[in-house]
Parts: sequence; C-alpha cells; structure tokens
Amino acid sequence: MGEDDQRRGGRRGDADATRQALLDAASVLFAERGYERTTVRAIAARAGANQALLFRYFGSKRALFGEVMARNGRQRLLATEPERLLEVALRGLLPDDEDGPCDRSLEAFLRSAGSTDEVGAAGRLLGEEYARALGTLSDADDAALRADLVLAWLLGIGLTRVVVRKEPLAGAVPDDICALVLPAARSLLEGLAPPARPER
Repeated sequence: MGEDDQRRGGRRGDADATRQALLDAASVLFAERGYERTTVRAIAARAGANQALLFRYFGSKRALFGEVMARNGRQRLLATEPERLLEVALRGLLPDDEDGPCDRSLEAFLRSAGSTDEVGAAGRLLGEEYARALGTLSDADDAALRADLVLAWLLGIGLTRVVVRKEPLAGAVPDDICALVLPAARSLLEGLAPPARPER
C-alpha cells in the first residue's frame, strides 16, 4: 500500500471515529435532555469534535436525531431475540449507571415527544416498529391491541421514572421493576381471554 492510500485510509478511519463519537454523544444527550434542549454545540463538545463536522456528516440536528433512532432503536430491535424483546425494551427505559450502556432510544423518544413534525414522526415510527414486534409475541386475535397496551405501559413507566422522576419508581432497582412488570406484560401478550362484556 502506498503512502497516499495509507493517508486516505487514515482519514477515513478518523472520519468514521468522529461520526461514531457524534452519534454516541447525541444518543446520550437526546435521552437526557430531549430534542429541543439538546444543542449542536453540546453534542459536538461531548464528542470532542467541531460543530462543522456534525453538519458535514449528518446535515442537520434533525437528521442526526433520525439516525440515532435508526441506529439505536431499529438496529437493537432487529438484533434482539423475540423472547427477550420485552425485557430489552423495559431496561432501555430504566437507565442505571451500574448497568453500563443500554439502548436509550425509547427514552429519547419520550423526552422529544411534541417536538417538530419530523422528529415526532421518527419517534412514532420507532414506537410502531416496537408495537409490531411485540405483537408477534401474541397469538390472540387482538394481538395488535395487546401490543399497544404493553408498549403504552412501558412508555408510561419510563415517563414516570426518567422524566417526572416520581419516587419510589425513580429510585427503584431495575431488576426489581423487571421482576414485577415482565410477568404481567407477558401474561397480557400471551393471550389471556378478555373479560366478557356485560349484556345490555
């Protein structure tokens, strides 16, 4: 390999590393602050990069948010075994420093709800994809409704814990929350017959 090829390879490697650092920084900040309160300056500073590079690689903050949703949310969704999806989704809404890195795309979605139409659309698309995936875990005739109910419950737990920060949920241990929530959510998905409607 000649010197020119080595230099080009080095530049590509640096560009890939910078792009990844910007994605990682944006993932954390969107989850912690939401779309509106996360600035390009803050993302670049956390990534140790120049703001101009963010626009070079992503075009806009809005496009960066969409890529964060795609990378963290959809890729994790595709890579997760169906039987683990409930737990992975729930734990993504229960950030805990002791747990190490986790997928916080649903948390970013919660904090960014009500932002611009494009940002809201990216979040809704992710929610729809999670609901469809959860629906595959149910054989019930109303599997889609059950999946929506489970997703709404998980998002409500995340909202109460990470946005409202209401105790005791905000300070509860993720393992304890999972132990209480997952069996009930699985029961709902696994096709318990709905109660009979009263006759009128």
